[in-house]
Amino acid sequence: MALANWIDADESAKDMLSRVLLDRPLLLLPPLHRVPLRAGNVVEIVGPSPSAKTEVLIQAAISSILPKEWGGVHYGGLERLVIYIDLDCRFDIRRLSRSLKHRISQVQGIPFHISLKATPGNTFSFYLAKSSGESTFLNEGFLQACMRRFLYIRCYNSYELLAVLKTMQTRLQKETEINGVCAHFLMIDSIGAFYWVDRASKSLPLDGNSRKALSLQNVVETVVHELHQLVQAQPMLVLATKATIMGMGAPTGDMKRTPRKWIQQDSSDSKLSNRRLGQCVYREYMPSVWQLFVTHRIFLMMSDSESEGFPVYVSQWLLPSLQVSDKFMVTDAGIFIVT
Repeated sequence: MALANWIDADESAKDMLSRVLLDRPLLLLPPLHRVPLRAGNVVEIVGPSPSAKTEVLIQAAISSILPKEWGGVHYGGLERLVIYIDLDCRFDIRRLSRSLKHRISQVQGIPFHISLKATPGNTFSFYLAKSSGESTFLNEGFLQACMRRFLYIRCYNSYELLAVLKTMQTRLQKETEINGVCAHFLMIDSIGAFYWVDRASKSLPLDGNSRKALSLQNVVETVVHELHQLVQAQPMLVLATKATIMGMGAPTGDMKRTPRKWIQQDSSDSKLSNRRLGQCVYREYMPSVWQLFVTHRIFLMMSDSESEGFPVYVSQWLLPSLQVSDKFMVTDAGIFIVT
């Protein structure tokens, strides 16, 4: 009898496959392709400016908002929502749109050249120009359906960020109902944008003894708490960029340099040769509550070389630590590994 109970199935094959496929690790586009990632992981993408951190987010977002198949054409996307929280306030939506159109043209095998043509009713539609001089209509409804899956939010301070996170679960439920799909990525660019402002703010208590004082530590703790609650309610992969500060490549014990020397060190280290790659020392400045929240960390930087006229960037995984680095370049067509 005990053996029969043990043999009895707890779930059907369909339920088992649905569960396994949902929990299946993801291998993303370069430079995030080295480590399998799951929903619930928090990936920190760190590096000086410029190091293509935002471009990595854009390309990952495109892979998410594109459908797997549409109109008989295989695009290989996830057809899922992306929440993009812009804390730098420098995101260019036109860059995302152009990269999306370029990805579509690649799949369709058409040279990328966008033109606008008027249609009856004074509306405009996108056309992809062929090399023969002909043009093919790029379905505007298809583009709009993809862009609707990209939810863009801009915050100008930590309090706006906290307000967004506290209301995000309700908004996600509405967007899921409207689009018929749930979110796959939660992107934050850049998580350390308000660090110095919050650090300089005085820790003054608010009205009422039951409320916490406004301080850097309390703000970050609340951000982490809200993100944890959000990911628990709706599993997503969190990608957060963070700019490096205080000079890379210096000994960790060298903390007595003046601000002027730190600035000079930052500017000189924005480009690093391959020889210096292994000598980089990453300096952490976010509170420990954020550091413990991060499950994966990758470091990006610009190298001193080019490929086909494009700058070459270098990536190295810090968490988990991998004894391998990748070189990649960024074009309108996407991100490509350089051999």
